[in-house]
Amino acid sequence: MLVKKDGVFTGFIKVHFQLVRPVSLPPAQSCCSTPEEAHQTRRRSRRTSFYLPKDTAKHLHISCRTRVLEVIEALLKKFMVVDSPAKFALFERTERQSQVYMRKLSNDERPLCLRLCAGPSEKALSLILKENNSGEINWDAFSLPELCNFLRFLQREEEEHVRQIVKRYALAREKLTQALVRMTTQKDKNDPRR
Repeated sequence: MLVKKDGVFTGFIKVHFQLVRPVSLPPAQSCCSTPEEAHQTRRRSRRTSFYLPKDTAKHLHISCRTRVLEVIEALLKKFMVVDSPAKFALFERTERQSQVYMRKLSNDERPLCLRLCAGPSEKALSLILKENNSGEINWDAFSLPELCNFLRFLQREEEEHVRQIVKRYALAREKLTQALVRMTTQKDKNDPRR
């Protein structure tokens, strides 16, 4: 830890990653001879998504003034992740009397101060980066290609549901028609005028 003359101190925090979903990297850079080729390459290239290995952790050197959102942005930048920082949240994990407690940190909290107040034990406090699952989907946090992909999935799901409903009603209509045919043929056989 280092204390500056103005009273600001800096130090290291360790952040553990517990991500369930893949993260996205920018498209690979290629050296093209003309600006037109570079533009065409950028249009064709797609982002790469991958899963971070379990138990990934990263040390960050930050100041006592660094807030949670800045920590998330710095972590994403270190791993070259292009996903929106709004998709992620920083949690504090504490362990007391064999119980584990998780608390989502607000964007205004200062992780280095929390770490120092808790002491050196990781059982007392550890920092975890996870997906931001607030229960409500923040659609603004997704890129245009991701949103288009969601729409395609929803469209396929809707089409499948419509197919199932149409099939069920067609089967019911067929059974009703067969029942009507049987009833009319039985009625005709039982009719004494015939």
